[in-house]
Amino acid sequence: MAVIQTFYLSRILGNKIWSDPQHVVGKLLDLIVDLTAVRPQVVAVKVKVGNKIRIVDFSSFTISKVNKQYYIECTDLKEKDISPEHTLFLVKHVLDKQIVDMFGRKVVRVNDLRLAILSNGVYTVAVDVGFEGLLRRLGIAKPLKNVLKPLGVNIPSNLLLWDDVETIDFSHRGIKLSKSYTKLSALHSSDLADIIEDLDRSTQLAVFSSLDAEKAADVLEELETEAQVNVIESLTTEKAANMLEKLPTDEVADILDEMDEDHANEILDQMEREISEEVRELMEYPDKSVGSLMTTELISFNENITVNEAIQELRRLKPDSESIYYIYIVNDEGKLIAHLSLRDLIIAEPETQLQEILDRNVIYVSDDEQIDTLNEIISKYNLLAVPVVDDKMFLVGIVPINDVVYNLLKSRRKRA
Repeated sequence: MAVIQTFYLSRILGNKIWSDPQHVVGKLLDLIVDLTAVRPQVVAVKVKVGNKIRIVDFSSFTISKVNKQYYIECTDLKEKDISPEHTLFLVKHVLDKQIVDMFGRKVVRVNDLRLAILSNGVYTVAVDVGFEGLLRRLGIAKPLKNVLKPLGVNIPSNLLLWDDVETIDFSHRGIKLSKSYTKLSALHSSDLADIIEDLDRSTQLAVFSSLDAEKAADVLEELETEAQVNVIESLTTEKAANMLEKLPTDEVADILDEMDEDHANEILDQMEREISEEVRELMEYPDKSVGSLMTTELISFNENITVNEAIQELRRLKPDSESIYYIYIVNDEGKLIAHLSLRDLIIAEPETQLQEILDRNVIYVSDDEQIDTLNEIISKYNLLAVPVVDDKMFLVGIVPINDVVYNLLKSRRKRA
C-alpha cells in the first residue's frame, strides 16, 4: 500500500468503498467540502449503499494506492448532517461547471479537481481546466501520453489554484457572492462584464443579482446590449427602473429600444419623470442619427455668470468625467454660442465673467445628422466631445469620443 499526498477527484469517483480487504460496503459518488475552512476541506461523502444514497462522515475514511489503483476504506458509515449554506458538492456543483479564472479573468470549465491529503484532513487545492483533465476523465490520459511522448508531443495541462477561481454555479442554495463568495465583485466592472457575457443566460442573472446596486449599475453599463436586455428583462419593473436611472440616458434608450415596446413603456412609467422624458426623446430619434447616440447629461452655463459661480456649480453637480471635457456656453434663450475648456476656467480670476474668456469658435453637429458626420468632425478637430444642437441652435446633448469609438467598433463587429 502506497502513501499518497495528492489525487484527482476523477480517479476515485465510482470506486468501491471497503470496510476491510474482503468486504465492500458501498460506492463513492461525491465528496462534500466545508467552505468555512481556509481551504475547502472534505467533511462528508455521498455514497451508494445497496439501493440507498447516504451522506456519511469523512473522518472514518482513508484513501491510498494499492497496485496503482486507489483503495478507499471506511471503518464506520456514520451519518453526517451538513449545512447547505457552508458546504459544496464537488461533483454536483463544481465538476463540469463554469467557473471564473480570477487571474486570467475569463470563464473556464472544470474538467477535474485536485485534492491534497494533509495531516489534519483532505483539502481541495486546485481545479483542472485543461485538456489533460478531460482525457483523464475518459481514462485515456496515460495511454495517450505514452503514445505521444516519443513524438515529442505534450498534452496541455492547466491547473488553477482554488484561490484563483470563483465558483458560479448558483443552483446550490446558500452560495451567494454577497456572502462567502466576494472575488467576482472585487473585479473591475469591465472585466466582470466580459465574464458575465461568456456565461449562459441563467448564470448571467445569478451573478448580476448577487452584486450590490452600485456595482451592478457599473457592470450593466459595460455589458453588450444583448446581455443588458437579458438582465433588465429578468428584473421586476420597479427594480429595472431603479437600475436604469443610474445609467446615462443614452445607454437607457439603447437598452429599451431593444425591448418589447409595452415592457419598455412600463419601465419608463416607473422612472423619475425628468429622466423618463429625456429617454423618450432620445428613443424618438432614427437609428444612425446623431440624436440616437448623444447623451443629454452635459454641463452648460450662461455667458453672464462669473468664473467663481461656475466653479461652485460644478462642485455642487459633481459631473462624470466624460461630461466635463468641455463647458458649453449658452445665451439667455439656451442657444449654444461658445465653449470653454476646464483649464481656462480654473486659471481665470474668480470674478471674471465667462463671456470674457469663452471661445465662440465652437464646433457642433445637428441632432438629425448622420453619425458618420461625428467621425469626420472628431478626427478633423481632435475633439473629446461634440455638442449637439437642434434646428434652432438649442443645445440638446453631447456625444463623447468614447461613444463614437464604441459605435464604430460595434458597426465593424456587425459587418464581420
